[in-house]
Amino acid sequence: MIAEGSVYVNGVVVIDQKAKVYEGDTILIQIAEAQDSHMLPENIPLDILHEDGDIIVINKTAGMVVHPAPGSPSGTLVNALLAHCGETLSGIGGMKRPGIVHRIDKDTTGLLVVAKTDAAHQGLASQFEAHSVERLYTAVCFGTPSAADPRLMGLSGTSFEAGNTLKIITQLARHKTDRQRQAVVVQNGKHAVTRVRVLRELSEGAASIVECKLETGRTHQIRVHMSYVGHALIGDQTYSRRRKMKGMHTALADAFSRQALHAGLLGFVHPITGRNLSFVAPLPTDINDFITATG
Repeated sequence: MIAEGSVYVNGVVVIDQKAKVYEGDTILIQIAEAQDSHMLPENIPLDILHEDGDIIVINKTAGMVVHPAPGSPSGTLVNALLAHCGETLSGIGGMKRPGIVHRIDKDTTGLLVVAKTDAAHQGLASQFEAHSVERLYTAVCFGTPSAADPRLMGLSGTSFEAGNTLKIITQLARHKTDRQRQAVVVQNGKHAVTRVRVLRELSEGAASIVECKLETGRTHQIRVHMSYVGHALIGDQTYSRRRKMKGMHTALADAFSRQALHAGLLGFVHPITGRNLSFVAPLPTDINDFITATG
């Protein structure tokens, strides 16, 4: 808005975003009417766990992209929300669209909170920035992470906390040669922290159900970190290439067509009312079926 000349200080347009203001200055901000989005509403069913005038909590299905992109121009969560919300959307960024404050991958299932108003968007964004939002994921990985594994104890950025919880601290950045992937880097990356706790072993330790807790929320963070420590997610076509499940359930693992990752718990403070909210989404059928078949 400053760059567009919509901000006045003492009656004069200011386009320098570093301009100083002083006590007694009069600041006028001209807010234009929100324009209709170029993204089209689509009547796509949504699994809504909570909705009020400010936020919506969605249990996203596998295969749904959160926001339109060159490879996915339609059929996204945003398209569905535009149809569901109608005229109730605020003008975030000067355009009528739902406030996407965080995302999960196309083939990851589970919980997302979306802002319907500018105030809710800002309140939620500040919580994600402060890492105060509680996010727990359930995943199925190859093998079983263990403090008894000397390879893990010697791996940079890994340590074990009480309760045999694996803590992974690294920097993440785009892969040097494959721009669709993320990679652990030594420097010039984004700080990323994941905690992993084994819930149950499957097929005599050939795979495990794990709980992953995010302290940060980087692109593909859990998938990259689990691959980095040698326990890539079952079905992950990007980060578990050529990985095979030991034992009789190899065919089941090979047939699992997406990463076995589910955002099962989401907790945050309502950005308007201040209430503590927590939501739980049960495991989807495909992950449950895999666990039953291999457990």
